[in-house]
Amino acid sequence: MKEVVIYTDGACSGNPGPGGWGAVLMFGPHAKEISGFEPSTTNNRMELTAAIKALKALKEPCAVTLYSDSAYLVNTFKQGWLAKWQVNGWKTSNKGPVENQDLWKELLDLIDRHKVNWMKVKGHADNEYNNRCDLLAREEIKQHAGKLPD
Repeated sequence: MKEVVIYTDGACSGNPGPGGWGAVLMFGPHAKEISGFEPSTTNNRMELTAAIKALKALKEPCAVTLYSDSAYLVNTFKQGWLAKWQVNGWKTSNKGPVENQDLWKELLDLIDRHKVNWMKVKGHADNEYNNRCDLLAREEIKQHAGKLPD
């Protein structure tokens, strides 16, 4: 199984508002950047979309180390929230519906295909690849919506 390193980030100008996502995929000496835009979304949806699009870009099952600055994304897997949501019929511990179910279900399908190790990185710090993903996401918003998020 090929080992791939992925960095992802999402951004939003307003929450909700225009949003962008970016990802850097690395395999050996090869690197590929991907990014995209949605006209009306939330920051959390963009964080999830970045991971989904990156995993979908892999042509075969891979062992992935995925780095994200989103505690929402990483903790959902690391702390077992996703499994609890499924057992509870997609309800939170407060009995409310889980937000972004469509994206979580898509991620579930993808992690059945790939072995993913979720890693949290500090956002807006000195991590070159996280900063690159942030720039890719923000540039998508600037290009499509004419403004940069904070």
